[in-house]
Amino acid sequence: MEVVSDRTKPRVKDYMTRDVATVSPDETVGEVARRIAESDEHSGFPVCERRRVEGFISARDLLLADDDDPIFKIMATELLVAHPDMKVNDAARVILRSGIQKLPVVDDAGNLVGIISNADVIRSQIERATPEKVGKLMRTLEQIHEIDLTQERRTVPLSELTPTQGRVYADELEGRRYELERGLAEPLVVIDNGGMLLLADGHHRVLAADRLGIDEMDAYVIVIDHEIELGMADTAKKEELEQIDDIDVVDYARHPLVKTTKRLQSDDRAN
Repeated sequence: MEVVSDRTKPRVKDYMTRDVATVSPDETVGEVARRIAESDEHSGFPVCERRRVEGFISARDLLLADDDDPIFKIMATELLVAHPDMKVNDAARVILRSGIQKLPVVDDAGNLVGIISNADVIRSQIERATPEKVGKLMRTLEQIHEIDLTQERRTVPLSELTPTQGRVYADELEGRRYELERGLAEPLVVIDNGGMLLLADGHHRVLAADRLGIDEMDAYVIVIDHEIELGMADTAKKEELEQIDDIDVVDYARHPLVKTTKRLQSDDRAN
């Protein structure tokens, strides 16, 4: 096994799944194949003798094996594994370059303590990116309006949000729906302007959530304790945006980037 370790933050142990489904080396191909077939989440399992990782078995490994064969005969034993103190960014590189979806996490004794997936890595990136976005917006508002603001993490009802963007694009809407269904969507960014909840970032996510029957979402909320005049509030009023149903869904073909691409292609043909 090749173990890569780094003790700087953020670390694998902060994002890994600790409750890991495993199989034993003595289980048969037929038994493991049934577990994979009956699972919506697993296409393979770490193979453990007690807690020690001995190998990994995937659905592909089972294809040409007999049902009565023990797993230890066909499991992969040359494994990439992560250490709990490994940097998440380093784990992401291993996952990306190796093409695997899940990386077993082992301690110094070789015992399985968790597993980190590509979805966990994405979640770690989201959790770092959103606070930076919120901080930048807060600083901008404070400078423009010469006020001090506070920030809260809240669950906000979608019915109480006022949109500040009049249209979303159908293709991006499908992407956000996919993320929501897999628990990967980043929190919204909302401005509480004296009680009026202005949606600053996350219009595609909100509309996708509404279509999935989700009533509330996690949000970073910038709090203004008394109502002030905000440009985005004026935009909402001018475009008659009062609730999320007022947002138009635009076909991808009308996306500005597509129009630009078509124009460039047209220019190229002309030359």
